[in-house]
Amino acid sequence: MTRPPRHRLVPTRVAAMAASVSEATIRKWVSRGKITRYGTPGRSEFDIDEVTRIALRRRGSV
Repeated sequence: MTRPPRHRLVPTRVAAMAASVSEATIRKWVSRGKITRYGTPGRSEFDIDEVTRIALRRRGSV
């Protein structure tokens, strides 16, 4: 998978807020293969579009 454009990447805290879940849930989603983690060790970043799609699916909107 190619890396998304820089402007679409957000840190864990922002991804959690966008999905209305805890940061721990974002980390669980990564470990379960639900979302892709980008960034460097100690600095996780996530594609905001991917996080939004998963959050909408969880709510039954998609």
